[in-house]
Amino acid sequence: MAKDTLPEAGAAVAEVFAAWASGLADAAIPGPVREAAGHALLDHVGLAISARREDYVEAALRAWAEEGSCTAFGHDRGFDMGGAALVNGTAAHGEDYDDTFEGTPVHTSAVVVPAVLATCERFGLGGADALRGMAVGAELMCRMALVAPTAQHRAGFHPTAVLGAFGAAAGAAAALKLPQQAMVDALGVAGSMASGIIEYLAEGTWTKRLHPGWSAQAGIRAALLGANGFRGPRTVMEGTHGFFSAFGFEGIAPDFTRITHDLGRVWQMEKIAFKPYACGTMTQPFIDCAIRLAESGIDPADIEDVLCQVGEGTVHRLWEPLVEKRRPSTPYSAKFSVPFCVAVGFVDRAAGLGQFTEERIRAPEVLRLAEKVRYEIDPSDEYPRNYTGTVIVRLRGGAVREERQPHLRGGAKQPLPRSELLAKFHANLRHGGWSEDRAKALADWCAGLFAAPSLSRIERFRG
Repeated sequence: MAKDTLPEAGAAVAEVFAAWASGLADAAIPGPVREAAGHALLDHVGLAISARREDYVEAALRAWAEEGSCTAFGHDRGFDMGGAALVNGTAAHGEDYDDTFEGTPVHTSAVVVPAVLATCERFGLGGADALRGMAVGAELMCRMALVAPTAQHRAGFHPTAVLGAFGAAAGAAAALKLPQQAMVDALGVAGSMASGIIEYLAEGTWTKRLHPGWSAQAGIRAALLGANGFRGPRTVMEGTHGFFSAFGFEGIAPDFTRITHDLGRVWQMEKIAFKPYACGTMTQPFIDCAIRLAESGIDPADIEDVLCQVGEGTVHRLWEPLVEKRRPSTPYSAKFSVPFCVAVGFVDRAAGLGQFTEERIRAPEVLRLAEKVRYEIDPSDEYPRNYTGTVIVRLRGGAVREERQPHLRGGAKQPLPRSELLAKFHANLRHGGWSEDRAKALADWCAGLFAAPSLSRIERFRG
């Protein structure tokens, strides 16, 4: 941080972050951050179009009446900023195939990218503004996720939802080049707009899908309120009644230096991970193990028992209630079930969009195997610092086979190559019913966006 942007001694956490973000020069954004933002943009728009015909997206479209000049990818109608952000964010997160942050699970791009794109399109901003907004918004979400890992989940909140309001507010404010005080006010206001509980886990209902889109539009509102002088509390993060008190778990003490330390020198958003499978983040290493075991020649019919060694913090979301996890009631519920994901990985040797359907969650060969999948807590598991998977299979006759995935494939330790991200993008657009010509045009637009003078002609990706 440059000396002239350092806040006064005793400044609030939001003031420290806003001093850095409001003074961030475009040239100071490193190449790896630009690359991560470019990957996030490509992944986001592909996912938004892949889900454009899904029932939950259609419900969101019907529920938002306001029209305007902003684009919801794959839909004919123009929306106001809030509507475009809500639809794009909901669609991109809807199949849980979007990127996630290593360090503690939070989905940055499904929140920040739609908020920033809608802001830039509405106000005629350019590609450099979009890059700055995406980088700042994602950085804040990642840093907030590290302040008190697992504290939001344990308190019953979805971290993406409640941190997302701040990320979207910071991203929109940075794109608009708001001064420090306006950004502080935007963050202060965002604290009162944060919402999103995890009760969707009980029955696999749709609210988690809505969370990023809702946070994206809420963050835009917070940024505009801050820009127009509406005051928010400086101590929104660390105050007695601030965010980490209201949305935290008493037994986990927050470390606010995770937000303020090394800003501009260390970029946490470089660690954003891109998913190879269309399901919950912590299920992914177990799917890798299951697929490798299947490819080694194991016949699912020969399996008598499957033991997964897991981190304690994942149990309440991915393993319990075990009856629901072994026989998911909806395709969405299946995405957060390690027993189902392991079983479909063994049987199909895949876990893409085609594995989470009404047909597959009722497939007898998958359900028979899911009934045999159980867990034990591994006290040495590194969750949430690292996402690992260990699967131990006992076969008829007593033979035992084991496979371990030591980290999240697609993350910092094993990034997905650009070719695999592009293949995922094109597969997602085919799933959404777009031609290869339109897919190529959209990929080219994403590749050149950050150098573009404006986000003009984004509307050609409607319909």
